[in-house]
Amino acid sequence: MSTFTIFLALIVVVAFLLIVVIMVQNPKGGGLSSSFGGGGTQQLGGVKKTTDFLDKSTWTLATLLLVLILLSNVAINRGSDSIDSKALDADATTTQPLPAALPETQDAAPATSTNESTENE
Repeated sequence: MSTFTIFLALIVVVAFLLIVVIMVQNPKGGGLSSSFGGGGTQQLGGVKKTTDFLDKSTWTLATLLLVLILLSNVAINRGSDSIDSKALDADATTTQPLPAALPETQDAAPATSTNESTENE
């Protein structure tokens, strides 16, 4: 298994976890944080602590995803003589085939004269 494949698998897992953490949050104060404490004195972990955990985990997963994406670019196997563009290679000469000549038609319509529009004035 190549390094790029490992990075790709990690990116998929982190992206899935990030989606789950974002979907659990509710911007109006609902979501998971409201289910732990209904406003009474019996709060399991407290509403504030749950929101802090979700907020920190969102930023951590987003940062981890960005780092994994950047590191996966380094891990891509490009080969030994890979050049991104032939324009950068001074030795490369590319020849493009000439387009086929269009057959001339003998029944071409005559060109209209612009004298008619100037005569009407």
